[in-house]
Amino acid sequence: MEPTIKKIAIIGAGALGAVYGSIFHEMNPNSVFFIANGERYDALKQNGVIVNGKRFLIPVVNSGESLSIGLIIVAVKHHQLNDAISDIRKAVGEQTIILSVMNGIDSEERIGAVYGMGKIFYGLTLGLDAVRANNSVNYSNLGRILFGEKDNTNLTDRVKRISELFNKAGIAYAVPQDMIRSLWYKFMINVGANQTSAVKRATYGTLRSSSEPKLLMDSAMREVISIAKKMNVDLSEDDIIEWYKVLDTLNADGKTSMLQDVEAGRQTEVDMLAGTIIKLGKRHGVATPVNEQLFDKLKRIECAGERNGDHK
Repeated sequence: MEPTIKKIAIIGAGALGAVYGSIFHEMNPNSVFFIANGERYDALKQNGVIVNGKRFLIPVVNSGESLSIGLIIVAVKHHQLNDAISDIRKAVGEQTIILSVMNGIDSEERIGAVYGMGKIFYGLTLGLDAVRANNSVNYSNLGRILFGEKDNTNLTDRVKRISELFNKAGIAYAVPQDMIRSLWYKFMINVGANQTSAVKRATYGTLRSSSEPKLLMDSAMREVISIAKKMNVDLSEDDIIEWYKVLDTLNADGKTSMLQDVEAGRQTEVDMLAGTIIKLGKRHGVATPVNEQLFDKLKRIECAGERNGDHK
């Protein structure tokens, strides 16, 4: 097996980046770095991140520094990915593994187009109920990371190396046999839950208990299932049932990342969610009226934020 992973770089210090950065820092303060530039570099260098009330002064490096990194975790928003791909260039070495925990179904291919798919792991987070305000993040359920090669019928040495690291850090994980199906499952959840929560201003508790948001969320997810079937991805109604099992574990007062973005006046990922479903629906002859409605509403919300001077 290849050498044990000793150095981890994280690009993106939002909720996901801060949480995983804090966990690796507690495992070994010298094991983890943030990659950042400009004002973000200065802010992280000076203030660090606060996770569940504890401040972590995690080392920060800029994109111009050459590093010997075993694992790079990409945890940025969809519209930040092109910059992130460029910013990690000097951290990518011969043995580097790049793991994206972003929302969506295309970040791995976009990163792999630059650095080669041989360096890429497919990945997603499930069940993490982190809420971020500025540089402070709180969560009550860490959930788990699903990761691996595209097909994990036989576990590779690379998978075993990351598993060893996660075990050491205390990060719960699973290695699904079919990672593409898993990515689509999480994509289905984001299309339904994130967008519905943002439009309805709904917490996790509201999503599981209020009939109108539940109906909208389920309808949006069913459009994803219909498209997935056209693309030979094995999603079904059973996956909606599985999502509700996860939803039941989340803090009732917790909020999806998109609701947090709307409340903070930040750009949302609606283009990557509803926008992608609308495009795929046209390509495969699947009607997507619910996602078209969500797309229009979320674009109006974004425009209102811009008019109010809150858009970030």
